[in-house]
Amino acid sequence: MPDLLLELRSEEIPARLQRKAAGDLKKLVADGLVEAGLTYEAAREYWTPRRLALDIRGITARSKDVSEEIKGPATTAPEQAIKGFLRKAGLASIDEAHVHSDPKKGDFYVARISRPGRAAEEIVAGLMPGIIRSFPWPKSMRWGAASAKPGSLRWVRPLQSIVCTFGPESSDPEVVDFEVDGIRSGNVTFGHRFHAPQAITVKRFDDYVTKLEAAKVVLDAERRKRIILDDARNLTFAAGLDLVEDEGLLEEVSGLVEWPVVLMGEFEQAFLGIPPEVIRLTIRANQKCFVTRPRGEVERLSNRFVLVSNIEARDGGAEIARGNGKVVRARLSDAVHFWNTDQADLPDLAALTGSAEKFALDLKKPLDQRMARLDRLGVTFHAKLGTQGERVERIRRLAADLAPLVGAEPAMAERAAVLAKADLQTEVVGEFPELQGAMGRKYALLQGEDAAVAAAIEEHYRPQGPSDSVPTDPVSIAVALADKLDTLTGFWAIDEKPTGSKDPYALRRAALGVIRVLVENGVRLNLWSIFEFWETTLQPENVHVESATPISSADMRPARNADLLSFFHDRLKVYLRDKGARHDLIDAVITPEADDLLLVVSRVAALGIFLDSEDGQNLLAGTRRAANILAAEEKKGTAIAEDVDPILFRQDEEGALFEAVAHAEHEAGEAIARQDFSAAMQALAALRRPVDAFFEAVLVNDEDGFVRANRLALLSRIRGATGQMADFSKIAG
Repeated sequence: MPDLLLELRSEEIPARLQRKAAGDLKKLVADGLVEAGLTYEAAREYWTPRRLALDIRGITARSKDVSEEIKGPATTAPEQAIKGFLRKAGLASIDEAHVHSDPKKGDFYVARISRPGRAAEEIVAGLMPGIIRSFPWPKSMRWGAASAKPGSLRWVRPLQSIVCTFGPESSDPEVVDFEVDGIRSGNVTFGHRFHAPQAITVKRFDDYVTKLEAAKVVLDAERRKRIILDDARNLTFAAGLDLVEDEGLLEEVSGLVEWPVVLMGEFEQAFLGIPPEVIRLTIRANQKCFVTRPRGEVERLSNRFVLVSNIEARDGGAEIARGNGKVVRARLSDAVHFWNTDQADLPDLAALTGSAEKFALDLKKPLDQRMARLDRLGVTFHAKLGTQGERVERIRRLAADLAPLVGAEPAMAERAAVLAKADLQTEVVGEFPELQGAMGRKYALLQGEDAAVAAAIEEHYRPQGPSDSVPTDPVSIAVALADKLDTLTGFWAIDEKPTGSKDPYALRRAALGVIRVLVENGVRLNLWSIFEFWETTLQPENVHVESATPISSADMRPARNADLLSFFHDRLKVYLRDKGARHDLIDAVITPEADDLLLVVSRVAALGIFLDSEDGQNLLAGTRRAANILAAEEKKGTAIAEDVDPILFRQDEEGALFEAVAHAEHEAGEAIARQDFSAAMQALAALRRPVDAFFEAVLVNDEDGFVRANRLALLSRIRGATGQMADFSKIAG
């Protein structure tokens, strides 16, 4: 069966776009072939900085002939319906249709359509121009004289050539001929820009890969990554060093070179006096180089770095390494300046006294000065939620309120909250925003802050993603919760909530962060009280105060707080499902008023364990049967007694169930009160046998209305007893 080779060669494609673009190309071409009636055995995409390539094996040589019948309207249908049928079927007149008769439906039109199959080459030639013209680049450009014409080709970088060959292994493939804006497909490509700029004629994929390799182009991106990583490890090992590996940088660098050559450069030892994070980010961001550390060290770096060149230089790369070292030294000189400036007094120190008094800051300390400046400058956090200084004040008060609940010293939580955002005014964070928090911790330790305070400055941002760790120190927990809860309550107060896929303030991440901090640290927190504390004590004056509206028959809450709690519930469901919890158990446990998320998680876990047992499955069946009978009778308006009256019992099973329900209610209620949900489930498990016996021996819908109402009330007691733990009617199975 024939194979297809496709290459789109252009000027350098940005590294961050290459992998997705190659995947998009494979999907568009493969889907187009299938839609046209072709099949294929395998497809794989490839990419380098200057080309996207596709290898599709085992394509059917021709699409199948297609015959189908399209049913039309009745022969008596109005003219408009008949015209629509003709357009759909592609017929010129109704005379081309056939009339079918049906004893029930009468006569109606049928169009018999026959489409002959097409050669795969014809299909590919018709498919590719549209794919190239509409390729989904995030950003694209036009170039040359043709760019002035409307509708001219757009591509991420100027497209230079197209290779497209098709044919079986047993013979030379043919060029699939098509043209896009003057660029005609062929079988000619070019190798490395400097080492092998001559034209190369290729046939099928294997020939293409071999000739590119000879022309100093490694087509497979994963192989380029392996070459870079293996050579970098060997080079650093030979120098008595360890490579600081970086998967993100490796991916980027492999997209910058077609022929990777790994070299080592160096800079002066004096630069090692600045934090390793600053050195690493400086070299990574500006030179796309890897840093190294002395063999066996974890914290310290060495003054050697690893770079990846795209050419084999005659001098073995010595001049390239020297040139990179020169640039690295200049960048590190800037970093040293930032580091030293951050530890010196600010020039406007005298103007910061007011802010220092407000936050009890010590202006002899550099980080305190930066916090004072952050407040004095009035840096806006959000137009409706005030400045960064006002936000820090809210976080400070909220952290102090949360501290006793998580086992932290309120004074330490306040101090950490006050300094948490101070490093936003440092030079290093201004240059490298990704170091916020980490630099605050370093500067805090340098000025003698308690280790827990310093740790909280860095850790209060965590977790920043599903794979990030959560803070575990009590001070860090208090500040992390305060920061995220202030963000969520604030944006809910001004009605800036996530909509669809849009979440510009990362509120979903913040809510998931609160959930993970609470659950993974075993912290109980009543979210209603936090919402109310923020609203009554911390809410900015210009934020509209919403009047209380009922969310249940027993409570009066602002609707926005109920909506925020519902948002937490949605995030909690996602979190628990990712942990393997059943969605129906989560729905059975969560109620609109459930504001202690740790208790919800504990209930779900206990319920899941219980329902995996035989007692659990049997009780579930009995409880659901009781709930279904009750629901049906309630819908019909059948009378149900308010209380169960033992005098109306006619069978022993009624009395046994009544006593069992009363005992289970009491035992389960006490267990739930002390948050022992396993014990609560065991108490409810005792209902299994009396419930089974009741349904085997007792007819609920007795002819006597009083007896029936009493028995329905007994079923209601079953529902109420199990409902203390969960709504069993929502559980599948």
